[in-house]
Amino acid sequence: MAIAHIAVLTAALVLPVTVPYAVAAVRRRDEFRRRRACPGSSRLDRALRDVDPGVLTSRLGPVPIEWLAGELRRLDRQRRGGVTLESEVWQEAVVRAYDERLCMACQCLGVSENLRPLDGLDREFERMRVEDALQAAGLELR
Repeated sequence: MAIAHIAVLTAALVLPVTVPYAVAAVRRRDEFRRRRACPGSSRLDRALRDVDPGVLTSRLGPVPIEWLAGELRRLDRQRRGGVTLESEVWQEAVVRAYDERLCMACQCLGVSENLRPLDGLDREFERMRVEDALQAAGLELR
């Protein structure tokens, strides 16, 4: 009789906690599948498609190099993993913002860069060269 009471009490305590999580996991799985089938369909993706980080940062005026270093570290973490990998548009926006901050840091430290006119693999190589040059100039990126 005591074992039956323990089983009922355990079920009464565990079920209200676990059932909502199970339902949320199933709903999230369906949403993830839907987003994979149709990339760029969420409101966030549509909003990020039109964002130009250059316009946003040009309004800031001169910014401290410490702020730029923090932004570069944050954006680097985002572009290498996490939520950004779920959305191509978000990944693109993060990479554009990262490149814009790299250009701003190059201006602050007097490092030459040619990121803006390049695209594709050339831009990747130039990004790596600029990161190395900024680290050689004393900016801690990672």
